[in-house]
Amino acid sequence: MQTAIKVTQLSKSYGNLTAIDNISLSVECGTVFGLLGANGAGKSTAIECILGTRTADSGTVTILGHNPKKERKNLFQKVGVQFQECDYQPEIKVSELCEETSCLYKNSADWKDLCIRFGIGDKINSAVKNLSGGERQRLFIVLALIPDPQLVFLDELTTGLDAKARRGVWKILSDLKSKGLTIFLTSHFMDEVEELCDEICILKKGKIVFNGTVEQAKETSGCNKFEDAYLVLSGEEAEE
Repeated sequence: MQTAIKVTQLSKSYGNLTAIDNISLSVECGTVFGLLGANGAGKSTAIECILGTRTADSGTVTILGHNPKKERKNLFQKVGVQFQECDYQPEIKVSELCEETSCLYKNSADWKDLCIRFGIGDKINSAVKNLSGGERQRLFIVLALIPDPQLVFLDELTTGLDAKARRGVWKILSDLKSKGLTIFLTSHFMDEVEELCDEICILKKGKIVFNGTVEQAKETSGCNKFEDAYLVLSGEEAEE
């Protein structure tokens, strides 16, 4: 199986604060990889350094065989990114935002079809500011998939969605994975991680404390439930 992401001994500090500390991980093509950890564990910094939007102090990264800092133009056409916080012009319509995004890519997906699949097909003429939190979240996932990417980064995938909508998103992503899409996600919902992820990595204070499957996490922690295993391995249980 080919490797979509290869990270070797990546570190980043801000003054005296070490955000990520010598992390190494590998993501295989066509799999779903979950990066987990408490707030402040280093997830956002790790993703930024992997994508090349932030410069690491040391270490190496390849994405789809490319250096994300030096070969950004090549990667731009192959990678989709959905961030937690997205700022757009308040009056822009869903259709305008999707059309603008689509124009950036050579082989973009059909954004209207994506909107329909994600349950916002009736909102394309609405201003983004008038969407509900869940609708905005689904729009941000659509925008990440418009490039028709080989790899997509999804940050806090289903925050703000109700149970039915979350399961609908899971189903669509599972279908896309079966067609070869590689998914790198962060989530605080352990049922989501358990449902979607082939492999997980747990960060604690910038260090990797676990890397493996959900089942291996249960075995390592001695817990029957994955949520309990996560709390033990991440150290969050001890902090309560």
